[in-house]
Amino acid sequence: MTEPSQPAVAKDESLLVTEAKAGSYEAFEELVNRYEKKIYRLGMNITGNREDAEDVLQETFLKAFEHLADFRQDSRFYTWIVRIGVNEALMKLRKRRSEKMVPMDDMVGDDGEVIPREFTDWKPNPEQQLTRAELEDILETAAKALPPTFRAVFFLRDVEELSTEETAEILNLSNGAVKARLFRARLRLREDLSKVLKRG
Repeated sequence: MTEPSQPAVAKDESLLVTEAKAGSYEAFEELVNRYEKKIYRLGMNITGNREDAEDVLQETFLKAFEHLADFRQDSRFYTWIVRIGVNEALMKLRKRRSEKMVPMDDMVGDDGEVIPREFTDWKPNPEQQLTRAELEDILETAAKALPPTFRAVFFLRDVEELSTEETAEILNLSNGAVKARLFRARLRLREDLSKVLKRG
């Protein structure tokens, strides 16, 4: 199947945003094409549900389209839509869960310092015990079981590989809080993985 001809050099993101703001639907469509897979993956990672992820994808770009005029181009368009996507995904989870969430900020000081809980020390190297595919599957399952605020930080930093600063901006947190939550998410994943390995 032949693709429509593309310009030799991909247009700069900020140029596409400027054109989209000026009323170019084609420019906005190009932005959607560029980022829809990442937003869908983000929705899947946070909600763990394909249908919800599709809703997150649609709602994210609908809101971005509706509020494009409000977007100040002092940050990346991608950072802006990721923030919308995370908010949409967390709203989906809130709607789905009637039970009360456990507060996430206990044991984290004002400066973002963490008081580590005791956690199981894993001695065997998991790669030596499991195939890579099995390990990835277990890790993905464990990551999706993290509390939503930990999960959002983990996927933005460790999966999407955004910087601490970008993650903090998207989630409206301090850099210290991002580092603290990421640390605790990694501890919990290590603990969960060690339990699985011991059962194996």
